[in-house]
Parts: sequence; C-alpha cells; structure tokens
Amino acid sequence: MNKISIPILSRLAVVLALAGCGSSPSTPTQPATTAKSGGYYLDDGPEARPPPNLDAVPDAVPRDEPLHRFANRTYAVLGNTYTPQTERRAHREEGMASWYGKRFHGKKTASGEVYDMYAMTAAHPTLPLPSYVRVTALDSGKSVVVRINDRGPFHSKRVIDLSYTAAHKLGYLKRGSTRVRVESIDLAPDDRQGNALRDDVYLQVGAFSRADNAQQLLDRLTNALELDPGRSRVVLNGELHRVQLGPYPGDAAAHTDRARVRERLDLNAVLVRHD
Repeated sequence: MNKISIPILSRLAVVLALAGCGSSPSTPTQPATTAKSGGYYLDDGPEARPPPNLDAVPDAVPRDEPLHRFANRTYAVLGNTYTPQTERRAHREEGMASWYGKRFHGKKTASGEVYDMYAMTAAHPTLPLPSYVRVTALDSGKSVVVRINDRGPFHSKRVIDLSYTAAHKLGYLKRGSTRVRVESIDLAPDDRQGNALRDDVYLQVGAFSRADNAQQLLDRLTNALELDPGRSRVVLNGELHRVQLGPYPGDAAAHTDRARVRERLDLNAVLVRHD
C-alpha cells in the first residue's frame, strides 16, 4: 500500500501537495495520489545511504514534559477539523500506520522541533504534543515506544505516522503501512512528581541456582540489547542468582526494555523493586 499523508507546518509561505507530516495549522492543497514502489509518496522515502545498525537505536524513554503552548490547539486540514487532547489520558486505538522520511528530514514539526527520520518519533492528529505511545505491529507482535512530536497523518485510513527508524524496527518500510495498536504510556505518579530518579526499579529476567548459568544469561542480554555493563547485574538472594537489568528511572522506562527483551530474546521479564 502506498503512503499518503499531509504535512501542516513549514508551508506557511508555500502550499505544497505532499505526503508526510509537518507543522503549523494551515490548509494544504489536495495531494496527488501518485506513489513510487516501496510504499512512499513521490520523492519521500529513505535516503540513499541510511545509517547502519538502526535496530540498535533505543526506543524513546518516556519522561514528564510540559505540553506545547500552541501545538495542541484545534486546527483544520483538507476541510477536516482536528481537536487535539489538552491533557494526557489513556488512549488506545487500532488502525494503519504509515511512515515519513527524507522529504521532511531536517524540517520543523508541528511542535517546532526539527524532524529527525532516524529518531524514535511519530506524528498523530490529536494526541498531546509531546506524549509517548507504544506502537505494536499486529502481524508480528513487534513493538516500539515513540515520542509524539508532530501532526498527521491526514489520510482517512491511517492512525499514526512513524519515523523511518520506528517503521524499520517494526518491519514495514517496504510495504509502506501496516496495521498497529497504539497505546498511550502514562508516567507513574512518582515520575510526574519529579521523583523519577529513585533507583529502585529493575527488570528480572531469570533466577538460577548456579552462578555460571546466571552469568551466561547476563552476557547474552548485555550483547543482544547492547547494554552498558553497569546497567545489569546478578543478585544472590537466598540460594538463587537473579539476573536483573536496571536500575530504571520509572516503570515506563522499564517496560520499554521489557518489550525489547521479549522481542529480541523471546524471554519474559518482570518488574521488581528495591528500597
């Protein structure tokens, strides 16, 4: 399926028929429907030489941020009016995700930030700017956490526009779109109150009676997730050697790595706390 979405910022002076996302609420002309093979619109798409090792780009880490003063106002595009949320609240939806690339790389997003197609970001028509969501590809179960900092897509059958790297990690670059579940990530109460640096949240991936087995799993985790060795440990508790990752600044950050452990190693991890 081809990708067609409409940008709304960086065109106050020039109204273009485009695909992708952008910023400031103005009304662009209706886009053409011509698309190139590979699922991207016209001259959008990947750069000639994308950076290597995009799989190693970490997911966005949710943190408490003030909402943008202007980017959450009601706006109109192509005759449709959108009213963004002005507070963070639970959100869950399913639908088609598209992606946008080099045509908007380096240009301003709806939040005024510069779009980086290799960062873990996304555009959504109504979620607060900024906010964080987990996006799960329903065909593969792969998931990523992205930071919403832009508006779009404005295609009736698309619910979110991911960055190039986020789409790469979900595996749908060539198809151009895929069906996903989008779930908002709420910061824990302690995170919202500014106490996010309590080093008491860990992910426990396994527990072994033998220390060498625990160390083997720790090494496997460190390599697969490309972790700083200082962010993992083996803890002897009673007769068990417990393999733990962390500490994390809060539950949201821990859940991000929990998804990575499941995706890359097919292992389950549980959150544990230490006072």
